[in-house]
Amino acid sequence: MNRLEGKVALISGAARGIGAETARKMASAGAAVVIGDLLADRAQEIAQQISKAGGKAMALSLDVTMEAAWAAAVTAATNAFGKLDILVNNAGVFLGKDLMEATLEDWNRLVAINMTGVWLGTKVCAPALAESGKASPHGSAIVNLASIAGIVGSQLDPLYSMTKGGVTLFTKSTALSFGRKGWRIRVNSIHPGVIETDMGAQTFASRARQSGSNDVEAARGVALKQHPIGRLGVAEDIALGIVFLASDEAGFMTGSGMVVDGGLTAQ
Repeated sequence: MNRLEGKVALISGAARGIGAETARKMASAGAAVVIGDLLADRAQEIAQQISKAGGKAMALSLDVTMEAAWAAAVTAATNAFGKLDILVNNAGVFLGKDLMEATLEDWNRLVAINMTGVWLGTKVCAPALAESGKASPHGSAIVNLASIAGIVGSQLDPLYSMTKGGVTLFTKSTALSFGRKGWRIRVNSIHPGVIETDMGAQTFASRARQSGSNDVEAARGVALKQHPIGRLGVAEDIALGIVFLASDEAGFMTGSGMVVDGGLTAQ
């Protein structure tokens, strides 16, 4: 049996990058996946790829900053597949500005997606997750995409670090809260290093700009040297960790943070 056989997962920001790869990996592990993203056309493409490969998937437009959009997503998931077992709060943005350069508008957008979106997804999905958790040996699961910038400070983007630090502690707090309520919902976070995605490319551009060189390749080289494993991460590295945290194999884990960073924070 596949490790997610019979599970239903809702993944935010799943039209590209880590989210899209997570959708593919979860589908190949037996889950029915709901791909939520504002990039509706790209989300549909991912769903079609999964369906053609023999998996179960549907796509929908999801603005993570809107409570009504989350409610509609849960309704769509449960109508299509009968329940909801897994939530992956993946949607996020990187600002790439020093705190002295950032505007209030920048901050409000960062908070709306990186923090409000995680809270709303958790709040709106929790009743359905609690219901499905009653029938599972290890309950249902939430996986929050944090960052190593939620563990150690980011020189490039202190405000991004602030939001991801919030996600890190929100993960622990909700794990405790659900446990106190008797709701069988495990909540864990995953903390990527620098990953070769569109967001990863943004970090290189930000580093180059803030150093005054505008040499993106040199900035990429600096990032590479920070990873003792000798390479940068790829979306699959993180997606595999998310699949594990969502599976019953992680049944004794809640309130934990899984660091997948090529050794960067070990230094």
